[in-house]
Amino acid sequence: MTMKIDWMQGCATALVTPFNKDGSIDDECCRKLAERQIKGGVKILVPCGTTGENVTMDESERLHVIKMAVEVAKNLGAHVIAGTGSNNTAATIDFTRRAREAGADAALVVAPYYNKPTQEGMFAHFGEIAKSVKGFPIMLYNVPSRTSSNISAATTIRLAEKYENIVATKEASGDYSQVMQIIARRPKNFKVFSGDDASTLPLIVLGADGLVSVCANEIPKETSKMVEHALNGSFHFARKIHYKILPLMDANFIESSPAPCKFVMKEMGLLEENLRLPLVPVAPETRAKLKAVMKEVIGK
Repeated sequence: MTMKIDWMQGCATALVTPFNKDGSIDDECCRKLAERQIKGGVKILVPCGTTGENVTMDESERLHVIKMAVEVAKNLGAHVIAGTGSNNTAATIDFTRRAREAGADAALVVAPYYNKPTQEGMFAHFGEIAKSVKGFPIMLYNVPSRTSSNISAATTIRLAEKYENIVATKEASGDYSQVMQIIARRPKNFKVFSGDDASTLPLIVLGADGLVSVCANEIPKETSKMVEHALNGSFHFARKIHYKILPLMDANFIESSPAPCKFVMKEMGLLEENLRLPLVPVAPETRAKLKAVMKEVIGK
């Protein structure tokens, strides 16, 4: 039976990683951004995911970012789901263990990218990881647009039924039919999170349990409140917020994330607009669009 993780619901934020001009991690800003999330109503921090530019950081840097998130979360009563996945099963096992030792409450493990495993390969990959960290919760992360492979509903259910510590999935497939199959067939206690801000409200209506958000980096209070209203069945209030912030949800993906989000956060005075190659700051025409959306949604 799937482990019951009561705290794993609601709005989680896929944290951006702030960098200094020289490319080093801005520790002070990192801690401030994590604190801002929790004070804005977010209960779960997700460092070192796609939005955190994890693939441009070495292992020691990722572990450092996770430790900072854990420190802030523990002080303010929140939880941490650390991004630990890669396309190398052995490396993922090793880093997931390190994240657990660093105090993370769970791991977010992305589907292997580039090598495009079959569904049997997916099942074996996640199974080996689950067995290596028994008792440590794992959230699958399905994002075919970035990995070039899809964790099917059947494979997700099979993993959930076989391994008690595979407790959730972050679904960013954009395939509502697939997500509905998972929700309909999932074992008791297995959680489904939206991996796309704009899909969150309809997915919660269908039975999803929460969101791992990009948009919450910019507007944690509004995003977490929308999710809270939706989970409580207050869909009138959830819809009002959803349609108000929808332009920003969409604008965050005009160019490759997190570049648009970092521009908006820079304009808000939250960080410096520094990214690691191969990502670069957004183009001038995108800046103009983002400023217009900011004025509409945030009033700045």
